[in-house]
Amino acid sequence: MSHAQDAFLARRFGVFNHFLSYRPGSEVRADIAEFVTDWNWCVDHFDVEAVAKRLHDIGAGYYCITLMQGFKYMIAPNETFDRIAGTKPGEACARRDLIMELSDALKKYDIDLYLYYTGDGPHLDPLLGPTFGFQQVFGRHVTRDFVEKWASVLREYSLRYGDRVKGWWIDGCYGDGFGYSEELLGILYDACKAGNPDCLVSFNDGVKPEYCKHYSGEEFTAGEFNDFETLPPQRFIDGAQAHILAPLGNDPENISHWRRKGSRYTKEHMLDFVRKANAVGCVVTIDIWVELDSSWDDEQTAILKYIGDNL
Repeated sequence: MSHAQDAFLARRFGVFNHFLSYRPGSEVRADIAEFVTDWNWCVDHFDVEAVAKRLHDIGAGYYCITLMQGFKYMIAPNETFDRIAGTKPGEACARRDLIMELSDALKKYDIDLYLYYTGDGPHLDPLLGPTFGFQQVFGRHVTRDFVEKWASVLREYSLRYGDRVKGWWIDGCYGDGFGYSEELLGILYDACKAGNPDCLVSFNDGVKPEYCKHYSGEEFTAGEFNDFETLPPQRFIDGAQAHILAPLGNDPENISHWRRKGSRYTKEHMLDFVRKANAVGCVVTIDIWVELDSSWDDEQTAILKYIGDNL
């Protein structure tokens, strides 16, 4: 048990946003993703003050947002990425340092910041996937060279933001699918810790039927589920703080419901789940819809406020 784990549990619940280069509702596939016309425009129009105020109003203890997912578009500048990729500032990495501004806005309300990153890099990008050394073919394993390159991008972010970032949720670290081992995960882990040794780190090995720990050093469970139904047996899972990340949205055509509007659950169900999870010692992260202008879905916002008002 650490002070950082205790502080995380004390936050009770938080909000997750997939703020990405392809339009909400598009699938993460290179052949069908509907990309925005101007990624810099989207990042420039993300209203950090409005989002921070909204999080405060609903009583969320923390906020987690994607730095990237699948493609080359990063939410903040990164010289290491540009050097490896051969891209110019603003071409792949946004010119605006949204994370720095967001952390300033959240600090006014004592709301913690967590960041989403991946273990598979820009693997869906037909040019930069090969440049970094990994393309999406499930069953094709990552190499140490790729992981070191991709971790160097992560390290730059970690060093820049320091203790502004309380934790990292690293997706796409599949053991069977991508060949991620304890040794390779350790490279990403060290990059996360470079800027803040006290930050919490979790690696996602995909949806599991139960809460589990994927890497020996990780401090909280990735806890990816497709619904808010499963509770952990106790607070710690092999020393990792129990944590769940699941989507609130409702899309009959998508079994996972990530980054979707609406809700499959009543406000009463969600409040009851968060209460029961917290009572066991589990932190709850709720994925919701976010528009390209950083606005949220009204129905989901009302449910989140109901949770915050009644916990």
